[in-house]
Amino acid sequence: MYKYDQYDQSIVDARVEEFRDQVARRMSGELSEDQFKPLRLMNGLYLQLHAYMLRVAVPYGTLDSRQMHMLAHIARKYDKGYGHFTTRQNIQYNWIELKDAGDILADLATVEMHAIQTSGNCIRNTTSDQYAGAAADEVADPRPWAELLRQWSTFHPEFTYLPRKFKVAIIASDEDRAAMRLHDIGLQLTQNEAGETGFKVFVGGGMGRTPMVAPLIRDFLPAADYLSYLEACLRVYNRYGRRDNIYKARIKILVHEIGADEYRRQVEEEFLHVKTLGIDPPAEEFDRINAFFAPPAWEQGLSDELDLSDPDFKLWVDQNVFAHKAPGYAIATISLKPIGGIPGDASADQIDLMADLAETYSFDELRVTHSQNIVLPHVRKADLYTIWQKLDAAGLATANLDLISDMIACPGLDYCSLANARSIPVAQKISERFADREQDLGELKLKISGCINACGHHHAGHIGILGVDRKGTENYQLLLGGSGAEDASLGRITGPGFDEDGIVDAIERTLDRYVATREPGERFLDTYRRVGFETFKEAIYG
Repeated sequence: MYKYDQYDQSIVDARVEEFRDQVARRMSGELSEDQFKPLRLMNGLYLQLHAYMLRVAVPYGTLDSRQMHMLAHIARKYDKGYGHFTTRQNIQYNWIELKDAGDILADLATVEMHAIQTSGNCIRNTTSDQYAGAAADEVADPRPWAELLRQWSTFHPEFTYLPRKFKVAIIASDEDRAAMRLHDIGLQLTQNEAGETGFKVFVGGGMGRTPMVAPLIRDFLPAADYLSYLEACLRVYNRYGRRDNIYKARIKILVHEIGADEYRRQVEEEFLHVKTLGIDPPAEEFDRINAFFAPPAWEQGLSDELDLSDPDFKLWVDQNVFAHKAPGYAIATISLKPIGGIPGDASADQIDLMADLAETYSFDELRVTHSQNIVLPHVRKADLYTIWQKLDAAGLATANLDLISDMIACPGLDYCSLANARSIPVAQKISERFADREQDLGELKLKISGCINACGHHHAGHIGILGVDRKGTENYQLLLGGSGAEDASLGRITGPGFDEDGIVDAIERTLDRYVATREPGERFLDTYRRVGFETFKEAIYG
C-alpha cells in the first residue's frame, strides 16, 4: 500500500495545525458557526443531531494494522467506543467533541491518515474494488490509479469549490463490486485488442433526489491520457454546473440536460487543450506509485484443500470467502452485519482484533468495502479456520455476505440532521425477521436510506427502502429492481409507503412471492426482471 513521502506528510501536518487554530477561534467566539462551517467541512467535521461527526478518509478502502489500531484508539478515547464504516470506504465517528477535533487529526497524521476532502463540494474519497490486487478476474490492480487520482485531486485549486460534491470509483474487472456506474465518474480499467491498458469512462451517475446510471462517454481512454481526460471532464462540469440550484448541481444533471453526446463533444474539445498543459505525469511517477502496490510475497506450493467438517465454518467459507489469484490463498470478508446489529458499526475491541488478524494473517493489509464490511485480502487457506474461530468469538463471523442481512444502511434519524426517518431500527428488524430464511433466499441486496440523499443507496438495492417524513410521521417507501453491479439499474417505487413494522411485513410478502415464482438458480433480481413489477406489486398491496 502507498506510504507518505515528505510532501504528503508535510501537507497533512500543516492542515492539522491550521485546523487547530480554526477550532480555537471558534471556541473562543472569534469565529461564528457560519464562518466556521466551511472550514470544518473541509476537514470532515459535520454537526449532527447530538454531536459533531468526523469522517476519516480511507483512500480506496486500503488500511494497514497500525492505521486500524489508530481507528480503534480514536473510537475508544474520543467517541463512545465504536466507529461506523461507510459506503465510501471511510469511517465515521458520531460523538466527537469540538475541543478534541485537532487532537484526533494529529493522531491520524501519525499513521498517514486525515479527514481532508471527506466533505464539501470537492472530489471526495476515490473508491475501488475491495478485492483489488487479490482477485483473479482483474486486468490489473486499480489502486495505483486511484492513488494517482488522490494526489492529483487533493487541494486541486480549480476543483476545490465545485458546484457540488464529486465522487469517483475505479474498478478493473467486468464484475462491478464498487457501484461504479452510480458515481459522478466511473472508470473501468481495461485492455484493447492491441493489449494496451486504458479505461472505459462513464460520467453522470449518482443517487440522491434524481438517481441516474452513468452513460459511457469514452470506450477506451489510453492510460497515458488519464489525468488530462479527467481534468477535461471536470472542467466542463465546473464551467456549466448549476450553482444556482443545489438540487440540480450534480454532474448527472448536466449530462442529462445537454445529453451524453454533447457532453462528450465538449469534453473531447476541452481535452485537446488540456493535453497541451503537461498534466499527465511521466511514466516514472506512475511506476513509483505502482511499486507500493506490488503483490506481497505469497508462499509457493500451498495446498488449496480445506477441512470443512465443521458445518458452521463451511457455511462461513461458502458465503464469506472469495477466490484469490494466488494458489493456496483466499479473500475473507469480515461481516459487520450481525443479526440484530447496526450495519457497518464495529467496536474499538473489534477494530483492534481485525488489525491483529491482518498483521498476523493477511500481509498487514485490510480493506473497507463499499457494502460496509472489512476484507482480509491475502489469507492462506490453511489459516482460515483459525481466523474464523477468532472472528466468531468476537461476534464478527456472521456468514451473510450478499444475503438479506448484509444490508447497507445509513445512520438515519438516530444521528443525521438531514434524515427524515430512522434506518437502524428497520435494518435490525429485517435481519431478525429473515435470519432463518436468508440462506434459502440467496443473493439479495437490500439497502436503506433515511432520506432522499440516498446515503444508504436505496435506489441500487434489489430491494430498497427510503424513509420519508409524511406529515410528521416516519414513512417507508419500498423500491424493487435496483442494482449497483455491472447490470446497473434503478429501483422502482412500488406504491404507498408503510410504517416501521409495515415495511418489514411488505418485504415478507415480496419475498414470499419471489419464493413462489422463482426458477431454479434465480436470484431475487433475476425473478423480478423475468416476471415483472406488477407481479410483486400485487403481492405487496393485494
